[in-house]
Amino acid sequence: MKLLNAGNNKTIKGEKWGWRTYGLHLAPYTLAGKNVCPHASAGCAAACLNTAGRGIMRTVQEARIRKTKWFFEDRKSFLTQLIKEIKSGVKSARKAEMNPCFRFNLTSDLPWHELSVITENPKLLFYDYTKDKKRMLRFLNGELPPNYYLTYSRSENTRDEEIHDLCRKGGNVAIVFRDHLPSEWQGIKVVDGDINDLRFLDGFGKIVGLRAKGLAKKDETGFVVEP
Repeated sequence: MKLLNAGNNKTIKGEKWGWRTYGLHLAPYTLAGKNVCPHASAGCAAACLNTAGRGIMRTVQEARIRKTKWFFEDRKSFLTQLIKEIKSGVKSARKAEMNPCFRFNLTSDLPWHELSVITENPKLLFYDYTKDKKRMLRFLNGELPPNYYLTYSRSENTRDEEIHDLCRKGGNVAIVFRDHLPSEWQGIKVVDGDINDLRFLDGFGKIVGLRAKGLAKKDETGFVVEP
């Protein structure tokens, strides 16, 4: 079974900037019997993009469930296949004169920094969003692999003070806004996170603005912020 895809509607936009993202879709929350999103809020769960695009297809959902079960039931062979596909992706991207990068938490929030796949590929770039504040702080303190970039993802449970604190420390925080993006949020510059998925190019101490899509348009939990 193939694990990585070479682009969805969002990640493929990065090719205009010379980057090709290879991503991994797992079955979010407990859809496969294991919780791969332990820090997800009710608003995040309701607005999940798991069924966006081709994700609406039954065969795609079944494949994500199989991948997730494989990850938990036979980690060794899963990582062997993942490493094989990373090497293949690098060759393919470079053949197309693009830089390869990898995002393993497209629909999950697992601590990939704890697995050797990132540290054993120090010349490759990995990135993710996370709702794990402790993990984000470890990233800002330089305690995670230097080739692994994180963006913190706000939920309706995140206090504004937490966002300001993370930005002061040099971190970026993703916020989902309704309808349109403001130029700043509470005095912090907002960058358009829908232009591409290359979060490692955003700079530091900024808000990554994302427009509400799909189920998020109907959010009433506070997950989506009114601009």
